[in-house]
Amino acid sequence: MAGTAFTANDAEWAYHGGEFVKMGDIRLSPATHALNYGTGVFEGIRAYWNESKGTLQVLKLREHYERFEKSCRILHLDLVPSVDELCEITLEILKRNAPREDTYIRPLAYKAAPAVGVNLRGPTELSIFTVPMGNYVELTGLRCAVSGWRRSSDNAIPARAKTTGSYINTALAVDAAHRAGYDDAIFLTQAGFVSEASAANIFIVRKGGLVTPPVTADILEGITRDAVMEIAEKDLGMATTERDVGRTELYAADEVFLTGTGFQIAPVTEIDDRKVGTGEMGPVASRLQELYFGAARGENPDYAGWTVAVEVAEGARQ
Repeated sequence: MAGTAFTANDAEWAYHGGEFVKMGDIRLSPATHALNYGTGVFEGIRAYWNESKGTLQVLKLREHYERFEKSCRILHLDLVPSVDELCEITLEILKRNAPREDTYIRPLAYKAAPAVGVNLRGPTELSIFTVPMGNYVELTGLRCAVSGWRRSSDNAIPARAKTTGSYINTALAVDAAHRAGYDDAIFLTQAGFVSEASAANIFIVRKGGLVTPPVTADILEGITRDAVMEIAEKDLGMATTERDVGRTELYAADEVFLTGTGFQIAPVTEIDDRKVGTGEMGPVASRLQELYFGAARGENPDYAGWTVAVEVAEGARQ
């Protein structure tokens, strides 16, 4: 099944309340506003372990925090550190925890007042922590279903912001898909066009071209989505067309794959009990995976600007 859970360690360093603290020392009131009303935003950032270099390669660090800042702005969250400072804090956490494995970084900004009442006022808290993370989903082929739950409209809950509360939409769709025996769900917009998967953008290969739903299809503007379009054009000579995608185009596609920080590049081999293409990972997704992981682990000089290296000596945990 898709969506493996990864657990944080209380002994690890985190950032909370304006200082570096151990995860197990952080305490939140059950009256915390964001816990009751979903008034928070978050990011997901991956750091890939490069064994030969002894480094963690933090992928698209600045781009994630730039999106984080925009999400905070939408929810009236007063983010005190700058993007540069957020990057520095994150690198310090990684140096302190010194993981020698693929790692996930979770920044979280939220309304912290222990108060009952629906609004977007009150103080903002910032927390950043890390957890080990391998593959979140199977990378050789997923079975998906078009969800009966529609994607939340950007005019109802802003799709461009990674808001904590909006992920109940995702949870409902994923739960229904899992209970029916599928790996993941694919959302349609209120107008009936393809939007995205549960927590990933979606691409199709059709008639020799690469197609993905536009930013107006209630999608999160994915950083991995942008990275894949860059690789496809630069290395495969495939420009991506951003346009409305009909549900049945998923069935007629030669390939379908999902992209995101968690999903990485995950091919879809079956949708609604119909094989996609040959029913196996296609050549475009396979090549994109290869190029993406080379870039993400700091092994492709053409994409050296994508990652920030953190040196991790064996036994360096503080």
